[in-house]
Amino acid sequence: MNFDLSALRQEFPFFSAHPEWIYLDNAATLHKPQAVFDAMNEFYRSQNSNVHRSAHGLSQQATTAFETARTTVAQFLNARFSHEIIWTSGTTAGFNQLVFGLMGPVLQSGDRVLISSMEHHANIVPWHIHALPFGVELDVVPLTADHRFDMAAFEELLQLKPKVVSISHVSNALGHIQQVADIVRLAKAAGAIVVLDGAQGIVWQRIDVQALDVDFYLFSGHKLYGPTGIGVLYGKTRYLALLRPLLGGGEMIKTVSFTQSSWNDLPYRLEAGTPNIAAAVGLGAAILWLQQQDLTAFQQHKTALVQRFYDGCKQIPLLDLLSGPTTNAGIVALNLKNEHPADLATLLDQQNIAVRAGTHCAMPLFNTMNVKGSVRFSFACYNSFDEVDRTLAALTTAVELLSE
Repeated sequence: MNFDLSALRQEFPFFSAHPEWIYLDNAATLHKPQAVFDAMNEFYRSQNSNVHRSAHGLSQQATTAFETARTTVAQFLNARFSHEIIWTSGTTAGFNQLVFGLMGPVLQSGDRVLISSMEHHANIVPWHIHALPFGVELDVVPLTADHRFDMAAFEELLQLKPKVVSISHVSNALGHIQQVADIVRLAKAAGAIVVLDGAQGIVWQRIDVQALDVDFYLFSGHKLYGPTGIGVLYGKTRYLALLRPLLGGGEMIKTVSFTQSSWNDLPYRLEAGTPNIAAAVGLGAAILWLQQQDLTAFQQHKTALVQRFYDGCKQIPLLDLLSGPTTNAGIVALNLKNEHPADLATLLDQQNIAVRAGTHCAMPLFNTMNVKGSVRFSFACYNSFDEVDRTLAALTTAVELLSE
């Protein structure tokens, strides 16, 4: 790998504060480099003001910092315009705005939306709340036998002419990477608006939204080494302009009377209320930090970590591996036969290994696989091979205890 892992870990204060922990819950949230804390601290210490609204210089400085962060995100995604970046509180909030906004201007009763079996609840529940009650029908792409996106079934379902195709870039439960370029191409050829849930994909690879030609791409800041409470809804201008605002008040209005309101221009019309200014600045700092790193080396390192862990798990009796090591963004989901996932996770927690147990906000996926849940091990660039080996040893001990 083309980076100094020891030096990299020193940029993350968490590891100095908790040297005893092996943190393998990175799909839930990533740790933050010092650069993110510095940027947010500097904002609160020396620039703290509201944005866009006041005449004084401090507000102008805050507005500049806030909008510079938006430009940083736009450049990172290669968006055509900075107003195509809509701030949200996270991917879930972005999906709620998106689905609500599409109803009426784009989606009507009888229209179809196509998702997949491996979607996070954030790409399922908003359709239930904002679309299905108004007559929209939801179709689902099944999985192949090895728990992958079924491209053949996808092409068949496209014949139903869905108005929207909304698919996860990377499965948050299994780590499997979808063929997003082919998915976008085929869906657009069928006349659909294409949405990608990038919550896990954004940290796996650099996304060029123009080259990919995706219509909407969503992600959360805390999945990209940034703070919680901030997210991004990218959309092409012509589609963002169609969306009905989900929230009203504050910056999203142009005029208000007691009888009617008119909406502001993009991006503000979709950003009601005081935004999470410091978190946006922190996300901008996280992206600037990430752009200074060797992203290809990070990707290769995570691939090697997954392969080493997967190979080690294959040597431990009674483990059922749900994830495959190829085209995997850094997640291995597994179960110990005849044991509840929480029991295995608890024994690992007692050995200071942080993992997640359950259905990982993907209940329909686990129902499809006919399993109750899984223990999820998710890796990041700052994890080491030594941590993999220590985790395998701890896992072996836990399996022995539970199998007695």
